Amino acid sequence: MREREETAIVLDFLPYGYPLEKKMMPIAQAMGKEHFTLLELVPRRGIKLEPREEVYIGEGKRDKIYYILGKLSFEKMSESAKAILQEHIEKQVSANEKKFVDFFNNAGPINTRLHQLELLPGFGKKHSLAILDERKDKPFESFEDLKKRISNIPDPKTAIVKRIVVELGGTERYNLLTS
Repeated sequence: MREREETAIVLDFLPYGYPLEKKMMPIAQAMGKEHFTLLELVPRRGIKLEPREEVYIGEGKRDKIYYILGKLSFEKMSESAKAILQEHIEKQVSANEKKFVDFFNNAGPINTRLHQLELLPGFGKKHSLAILDERKDKPFESFEDLKKRISNIPDPKTAIVKRIVVELGGTERYNLLTS
């Protein structure tokens, strides 16, 4: 079962909805704080939302959000929403570093020819094998630890952020970091 988002970060607020659509309904483009779910939210009447604002979207009484319209496609996102999206993902990856370092410690093969680590931007067979070899001795403790123990590795935090953005684009066959 998919886990539900409790809070979302407003990426952009369109007080008159989408320019080319007939309905003039206010829409907030948002991203779930926990699982990086892109959402379209309809605010309560008279509520103006600000980019980067955190809003409650859970099961209980929502003070600012009337309802969740549905998933937001990456193509429909405004340019300012995409910029804030990148910023928010970087913050979340930094704040939950252990969770993402554990990805490096626990990533497994997808099939006989492809490993999850190889799907990270900048990571090929060589880096993946070096990580697998190094984690046998001792699990990685931080992004810094990864960089120290694996020579010439691309920045792991940047690779994770880029991978999340690519997965949110919806064109990937395998989602490793988003649900």
